Amino acid sequence: MRYVAVSALSHPGLLRERNEDSLVIGPWTLCATVTQSPQTLLFPIGTPLVVAVADGLGGHPGGDVASALVVRRLASTGPVLAGEDAVRDVLNACNRAVYEAAGGDAGGELAAMGTTVAGAVVRSGSLLVFNVGDSRVLKDGPDGLRQVSVDDSPPLEPGRRTTSIVTQCLGGTRTYRAVRPHVTVEPLAPGDRYLICTDGLTDPVPPDVLDEVMRERDDGRVAFELWKAAIEAGGPDNITLAVARVTGE
Repeated sequence: MRYVAVSALSHPGLLRERNEDSLVIGPWTLCATVTQSPQTLLFPIGTPLVVAVADGLGGHPGGDVASALVVRRLASTGPVLAGEDAVRDVLNACNRAVYEAAGGDAGGELAAMGTTVAGAVVRSGSLLVFNVGDSRVLKDGPDGLRQVSVDDSPPLEPGRRTTSIVTQCLGGTRTYRAVRPHVTVEPLAPGDRYLICTDGLTDPVPPDVLDEVMRERDDGRVAFELWKAAIEAGGPDNITLAVARVTGE
């Protein structure tokens, strides 16, 4: 039997007072909390399985509320996300739900709360990769890590590798704004491995270090070592990641 093994963790990092990231793996969610050792879950491939991270917007109220709302909705709808249109529909619904939970047009204490989201829906033979914002999905292939999500961020200034600015997210504004989710199809085969993470990992840790860790470690160990690399780089932001590997015949 073919199955997917997912190893994941979420941590506030060293400089943030709280964790505003959330995570979903199938029906399992981890919302705005802390783990220091990877959790590993196994699922048979068949019914669509969603694996995603959501990064609540810093500097806005209620980032933890927004990220938790989104992953819980993805957990409840994951088994019916059979195609690209279904994924776009649920992300658009999440955008509307975050706006309404923030008080809608009337506003309130949570006005302008928002979150990024990135993830994948594992199906038999293919993967639906999606994102809104700058959280990422990367594929671990023979030539190293390759980003398969699309960053919603402005062009980088000369000499800069990262930016904290996002050009779209779920919620994040005081008036409702529609989003255009990125959704693509990737082929899926035994041995394929994907890294799904917030920018608390990819901002402080250079691509060559990420690639080296992915190449040298397996599953739960690679999740721990990636987190460790972000901490050793200063841990400036919340760190949430999931490593998904397809195995079996």
